Amino acid sequence: MKENILQKSGEIFLKFGFKSVTMDDIANELGISKKTIYKYFSNKEELVDESISHLHELIHNSVSCICEKGFNAIEENFEIKNAFKDLLKNSDDSPMYQLQKYYPKTYHKLMADEFCMFKDCIQKNIIKGINEGLYRKDIEIEIITKFYFSLVMSVHDTNLHHYNKNTINNLELKALEYHTRAISTEKGIKILEQQLEQNAN
Repeated sequence: MKENILQKSGEIFLKFGFKSVTMDDIANELGISKKTIYKYFSNKEELVDESISHLHELIHNSVSCICEKGFNAIEENFEIKNAFKDLLKNSDDSPMYQLQKYYPKTYHKLMADEFCMFKDCIQKNIIKGINEGLYRKDIEIEIITKFYFSLVMSVHDTNLHHYNKNTINNLELKALEYHTRAISTEKGIKILEQQLEQNAN
């Protein structure tokens, strides 16, 4: 039951926002009593914290599975992007911004976890791409990783963007294109163009 509550809560929070969703909303969505939720979580803050950690773990496992499938480095990044596009397609606002504003402790913990996962994933991808001849050999991997992380996080900055349906997905796709063009060889650019064409269909 706890697993089901975490799963559904994460989905609802991402779709409708961390502030507006109540414990009643989650109970109604699951068809259980609010008392059942309080059996596992003492308050909404605890539920937000654990549901975000749960979601982060699911994403980490999914990324690991994709990385084991033998795609080239550029295909791999697009596969990862596409695997999670449904998560944020209905968001009218940035979930990350809401998390930062209303649950700052959870947000800062998530950012630390996200950067560790992101850094490991992107650095492996860059090394793989260099070995495949898709990325340039003169890349400063540490700096490029931080640049790309900053770029992806800027997608969730409400001072920079106005959101409606699918805005976040489109911005993340633009960020991925920008990152890939910046580090790719001619061979890599051709594969990038193929991936962009497929994503446009």
